[in-house]
Amino acid sequence: MSTAAAAAPARTGTVLADLLPASRVRDIALVAGGAVLTGLAAQISLPVPGSPVPVSGQTFAALLVGTALGARRGFLSLALYALAGMAGMPWFAEGTAGYAMPTLGYILGMLLAATAVGALARRGADRSVLRMAGTMALGSLIIYAVGVPYLALATGMPLSRAVAVGLLPFLIGDALKAALAMGLLPTAWRLVGRRD
Repeated sequence: MSTAAAAAPARTGTVLADLLPASRVRDIALVAGGAVLTGLAAQISLPVPGSPVPVSGQTFAALLVGTALGARRGFLSLALYALAGMAGMPWFAEGTAGYAMPTLGYILGMLLAATAVGALARRGADRSVLRMAGTMALGSLIIYAVGVPYLALATGMPLSRAVAVGLLPFLIGDALKAALAMGLLPTAWRLVGRRD
């Protein structure tokens, strides 16, 4: 049996986190680590004039966590992040916490997006630049699909205004984050010598 044939089963349905030795401790550490990474990335934030939504690293981290950990662990990681922040841990963007904030919809969207991109990663979406671009675009779309309507509801602003202040100013930044992910994840797979 050739080396390539022996490696083929490991590639199907594998995410980067699966390359670590399997154990319950590994999964707990990955879930907690993903939540902490997202919380730390959220502290990299800049206010956007006229918008209650800052530019932050948390969306990038959430999509990266989902892709690297897979759907189940990605969901659990972002759920831990969201629940801890809602309970008072000051690790949402700009060091905020709680559940009575207009940007909570983005955090809930990140939870769903991490799950979706994790499911796509299990199907090899993180193995090439082109597939990773589509994965990041879908993840971002999910975040906005939840975050923007929630922003409108929480603030009482019309949906068109929520789009103007909660979506449009972030598209260029999201494109840059996607470009970074498009380079990072396929490169990680090449470094470990596995690709679809």
